[in-house]
Amino acid sequence: MEAEFHWETWRQPLIFLITAGVVVPLFRRLRVSPVLGFLIAGALLGPFGAGRLAETHPFFGKISIGGGAGAAQLAELGVVFLLFMIGLELSWDRLVRMRRLVFGLGAAQVVVTTALLTLQVGAWLELGPGRALLCAAALSMSSTAIVLSVLSERKRLNRTAGRAAFSVLLFQDLMVAPLLFMVPLLDAKSGHLAGAQLFWTWAPAVVALFALVAGGRLLLRPLFHLVAAAGSTELFMAACLLVVVGASVASAAAGLSMGLGAFIAGLLLAETEFRREIEVTIAPFQGLLLGLFFLSTGAHLDFARLVETPLTILGFSIGLIAVKASVLYLLARAFRLAPPVAREMSLLLAPGGEFAFLMIGAALAAKIIPDQAGGDLLLVVTLTMTAIPFLGALGARTAKSRAKDEAEFAHLAPTAAISDPRVIIVGYGRVGRLVSDMLRRHDIPFVAVDGSAQLVAKAREDGVEVYWGDATRPGFLERVGLSGARALVLTMDAPPAVEKVVTLAHAARPELIIVARARDAVHATHLYKLGVTDAIPETIEASLQLAEALLVDIGVPMGFVIASIHEKRDEYRKFLQPHGDRRKETRGIKMSKRVRDMNRAKADKPKPEPTGG
Repeated sequence: MEAEFHWETWRQPLIFLITAGVVVPLFRRLRVSPVLGFLIAGALLGPFGAGRLAETHPFFGKISIGGGAGAAQLAELGVVFLLFMIGLELSWDRLVRMRRLVFGLGAAQVVVTTALLTLQVGAWLELGPGRALLCAAALSMSSTAIVLSVLSERKRLNRTAGRAAFSVLLFQDLMVAPLLFMVPLLDAKSGHLAGAQLFWTWAPAVVALFALVAGGRLLLRPLFHLVAAAGSTELFMAACLLVVVGASVASAAAGLSMGLGAFIAGLLLAETEFRREIEVTIAPFQGLLLGLFFLSTGAHLDFARLVETPLTILGFSIGLIAVKASVLYLLARAFRLAPPVAREMSLLLAPGGEFAFLMIGAALAAKIIPDQAGGDLLLVVTLTMTAIPFLGALGARTAKSRAKDEAEFAHLAPTAAISDPRVIIVGYGRVGRLVSDMLRRHDIPFVAVDGSAQLVAKAREDGVEVYWGDATRPGFLERVGLSGARALVLTMDAPPAVEKVVTLAHAARPELIIVARARDAVHATHLYKLGVTDAIPETIEASLQLAEALLVDIGVPMGFVIASIHEKRDEYRKFLQPHGDRRKETRGIKMSKRVRDMNRAKADKPKPEPTGG
């Protein structure tokens, strides 16, 4: 007997997927952050948009979205995955090196902004000191998701302003859990902090935090070694989701925020060889769940309230941006950031952020602040967040950072670990290790990739920067620095994998030098057609090395042998390149002839007669 179909069960997921399919490509074509599109779509489809029209027009009820518990939990997972990815981009060592801007500028921004906004919020909404402090702390947060998205799209994440903004956002992310502790410590009736509960709330949380870190250090790496050894993509994806969700749930059960647990898990995995593969695996889930988060966030935008009191809402929104931008600019200058850098960073971080929705939403659920006050604050935060792309464009247009500033803060970039021009070696077996030895001998930096967990673990013990992962997956090469690589070397012995990697790399960077190991002459010819710079057939190269050893052993001068081997190798290269550059093909032959002529001239030169004593 067939189960009964319930339309309501599938209506909201279908609406979200359709919205994502329309919003993401449309806003990317407009060169605007898709986050803004999700916020606008949520406002149009939410209870204050299509939901309100459904009272008179039933059709709008079928396309409206609500705020069910299931959707809210999925939306919260979007922030959880975002914090996990932020932790994955960092490491304990880099966190220490970033301490001046993270724990200096970031901490000063939160403290000073919260103090000033407490007075502003208290006067506007007529709230007591405790409630006003909670709301001000929420408003002091900036939007990690939109700001990083805007910086990435404008290719300014690795500029000084992007690095400084990232440092401040990181401290704000670290402060989310402590600030959320303020909610249960506020008395719902009086609005005062319940100081007597402070110790009993924090002590178990601190113990749980240390337990989470210690447990993660002991369990995470062995877990991924077992999963990687299985060689199953589906199992690896399941392990990634288990770590993110499991760490979040464990953190929440201990009284901490779910996001903090995910952030710690990301930090613990940032130094492992599985980091890049995890990033590629988690990125699609993060994008979809963050889209759901912003869609549900936009549903809180009440157009009717905006129409009723436009001057008040817009005035407070402008005031919030003005206060935060002024504080950030002055603090940035105090921390010796150049004026253009300070101006761009302050404009980006001045609007509200997604974590304000978590804090204000928790306060509304606990009946700590009135519904109307909370709704107005959510409206202000949403309006200011929609201005981030425009403020970012304004800041970038006026920013002209100096080379000295870029060099001073280079280590703060989220992608600094792979930003230097390097050679990428795909396949770190016998051939890959020999290639790396030669690169190391000439002081050329490189990063390696291999699919064997045991081989990667051993190489990392020897101090080699090598990651475990599948280079044939779209996006993986970009994670290990393809955009800035000097060259790509492929040493795998599986022709289909080599061909797929060549295709992906050549499509991303047609000018990139690609040197690939080929099975035989036919395979080498095919690789040249796909776009490699040089293909090295195993059979031909082995024959040339045998011939070289033979000629030297039977007494032919080394210079003549080297010249003839080079000439023969270039003849093969010319034969295997059906559409190659004729100048490139003959360059090696001419060089070999020059070497041979020099050796002959040296051999024919008469030796000086010995002089008698």
